[in-house]
Amino acid sequence: MSRKIHLALHPYGVGGPGQHGLWKDPRVAKNASIDIDYYIQQAQAAEHALFDALFIVDSQFINATYPAHYLNRLEPLTLLSAVATHTRHIGLVGTASSTYNSPFNLARRFASLDHISGGRAGWNVVTSFDTGTSKNFGLDEHLDYATRYGRALEFVQVARGLWDSYEDDAFPADVERNVFLDPSKLHALDHEGEHFKVAGPLNLSRSPQGQPVIFQAGVSEEGRDLAARVAEGIYAPGGSLEQAQDYYADIKRRTASYGRDPEHIKIFIHGGPVVAATDEDARRREREIFEEDNDFDRNLALLGRSFGAYDFSVHDLDAPFPDVAHLAAKGGRTNATQIIARAKEQNLTLRQVADSVNEFRRSPFVGSPQTVADTIEQWFEAGTFDGINLAFRTNDDLELFVDGVVPLLQKRDLFRTAYEADTLRGNLGLPVPANRHTR
Repeated sequence: MSRKIHLALHPYGVGGPGQHGLWKDPRVAKNASIDIDYYIQQAQAAEHALFDALFIVDSQFINATYPAHYLNRLEPLTLLSAVATHTRHIGLVGTASSTYNSPFNLARRFASLDHISGGRAGWNVVTSFDTGTSKNFGLDEHLDYATRYGRALEFVQVARGLWDSYEDDAFPADVERNVFLDPSKLHALDHEGEHFKVAGPLNLSRSPQGQPVIFQAGVSEEGRDLAARVAEGIYAPGGSLEQAQDYYADIKRRTASYGRDPEHIKIFIHGGPVVAATDEDARRREREIFEEDNDFDRNLALLGRSFGAYDFSVHDLDAPFPDVAHLAAKGGRTNATQIIARAKEQNLTLRQVADSVNEFRRSPFVGSPQTVADTIEQWFEAGTFDGINLAFRTNDDLELFVDGVVPLLQKRDLFRTAYEADTLRGNLGLPVPANRHTR
């Protein structure tokens, strides 16, 4: 079977980073981010188009400067459990922090979603870069990078151990023999590690796909290494074609170095397509979208997120970029470090740096349906991704892509014409993990 493109949908609600003005669009319901019917409709539209997954982002800290969608949104697992009962094939991937959760509780919640959906759950493992999150969980300080990623690795290992608590045939439910459970096929975990001590077993059996699919978004060295060790799906940073190629090759190489099959890790890049009747119309609309969302105060606040929600407004905007290197270590270190380096190299003021956070960058996936399909094919064949995590501002934009671009990809044998399986693993071409107790 020829290699196929995977597609996921990332709903914007009333607008996240880079879509600050979306909530003003008359086509967007002002309560979209807390309206379960909105998510159900998005998931059903994506499922009708044969997408692999619905992806829900999350964070656990806000202040008043955060994007509209972040200020008022549903908790991912609750949301996805509701969506599961209105869909049959599409995968359901939720974001949850390994820094601010406990393994037993989170393993049980994702296993429950996996059962409710019939084997379609995925967990996007994040370590949380919003430093203010710590104060919502009784900690004065955010954990440092090494601790967060060490904890994340052990967290995933513990969760996978708990998901193997029952062998597949542990429940004979034999009325005549009065045997509901075969106790020899129930296994305690008895884990004691650097960060966690968890006895187990989990009080929930394995789902049709064995275990939820593990996703991760590794950008830093620690993040890439964690992804190569445990991830089965990755949300990649994208960038230029060359940058995407380098990232793709690096992750696949690291994965192989850990004795894993590189084909068993699917790399998704972000895509925000703008599709119109002609290339000129699409490029004009792309520029209009930028202008709708371009607000300096919001850009300044967005810059602060990379430095632990730091308030840059206390500084002189036209003075050199302030020395905030000490804030990078516990925030979004990779992005923050790049911002600091660029500011020093180019001798930028704070105003110039804030403007650059949301400067106009042309997307590769903009144009007529033919042009967008051509570009997707070019990037796919160039070894930049296994899939695209798509975000659309409105339902109209989603429909333009589904009706115009997807059929072209199907005609080129680049995208499925029917689902291959009923589980997320099956549709991504990932194996069912063998239970460690029967392996």
